[in-house]
This record gives sequence, structure tokens and C-alpha cells, in this order.
Amino acid sequence: MAAMKPRTGDGPIEVAKEGRVIAMRIPAEGGGRLVIEMNAAEAAELKEALNGVVNPA
Repeated sequence: MAAMKPRTGDGPIEVAKEGRVIAMRIPAEGGGRLVIEMNAAEAAELKEALNGVVNPA
């Protein structure tokens, strides 16, 4: 039987290319992770949106 590991939200945001999608795993408050899958065009759009907030002109 596999060891049971507690689900925690601790840890960094992870982003990985999985097949044809890009999967982003974000630690969630209360434990677990929010998983968002997107294609390359959606990832580029997200990048631009975040840059606009993080680095305003």
C-alpha cells in the first residue's frame, strides 16, 4: 500500500508542459493545489496580463 501523504498548500507554484497543454499548479489555502491547464496562446495571454499588473507602465 502506498504511503499516505498529507495534502498541503505549501510549496512553490509549479508550471510544466504536459503533452499538448501547460499545467500550472498553485498552492491553495486550506491544502491541496489548484490545477489550471492551458494552451500556449492562453499562457502568452496570461503572461501579458500579469506583466501589466506586476510591471505597470
